[in-house]
Amino acid sequence: MKSKTKYHRTAGGVVVNDSGEVLVLRRTVARDGALVHEVRLPKGHIDAGESETAAAMREVGEESGYWDVAIMADLGMAHSSFTFKGKQRERDERYFLMCLTRPERGPAAPEGTEEALFEPEWLPLGEAPGSMTYASERDFVERARLWLSENH
Repeated sequence: MKSKTKYHRTAGGVVVNDSGEVLVLRRTVARDGALVHEVRLPKGHIDAGESETAAAMREVGEESGYWDVAIMADLGMAHSSFTFKGKQRERDERYFLMCLTRPERGPAAPEGTEEALFEPEWLPLGEAPGSMTYASERDFVERARLWLSENH
């Protein structure tokens, strides 16, 4: 019996602050029966009728509590294929380079949600790519670093 492939569109942000640090999210989750520590970028599904930019900004706020961000550049898209919970997944991810416009954190995701497991942390831009759990997110941090070096 062939399992159905699930397609996802997601959007997220590579958020930088005035100190040249990148916002990452740390969490420990169960994956295939084992606890895994992840270092991620904020991103999530694009809701019906929502633009990629609106989804990216919403996901940054929900997952980190940093709601005051502004988009500086479109970092493009990447496609990933993976198996999750026994099903094939195909995902298109778009990331935006964002700057933090106000350093205060507001409310993040409610307790009991998967997003509530995230612990935000700021890493120096040069260290962040090597700390990321997933290759696609390492690539987006590198794209952000390159954009910033060429445009600032």
